[in-house]
Amino acid sequence: VSTQSTGCPVGRSCTQAERDQFDAYDKEHKIREKFIAAIEAEYPDLGMKYSIGGQISFDCFPIGWDKTYCLQYVVKDFDEIIFFGDKTYPGGNDYEIFSDERVKGKTVTSPEHTRELVKEELNRVGL
Repeated sequence: VSTQSTGCPVGRSCTQAERDQFDAYDKEHKIREKFIAAIEAEYPDLGMKYSIGGQISFDCFPIGWDKTYCLQYVVKDFDEIIFFGDKTYPGGNDYEIFSDERVKGKTVTSPEHTRELVKEELNRVGL
């Protein structure tokens, strides 16, 4: 397998209200975590990695194709790489790059929080 797929237990065509409802339900009942655990248990030798992304989905991709994949192309060109993400916990789709030693990871909670942290970093480097 050489592609990424996205699974969505609630369905991609759900309304924003249904999306919000599933997000709240999933936070309490861990639907996506359980779904991923079941796939990993049933198909342990696929060479795939799974991570929770967004409000309603989870990503499936070949091991090594997470967000750190891009670092091989940019790490040589920059003295410092800062990554901002919301799913930075183990199992979240930002975790691998957030925790990579080549990256300074920052957890964000909203677009406003992201802007605040970006401004702080720009001020830190004099921009």
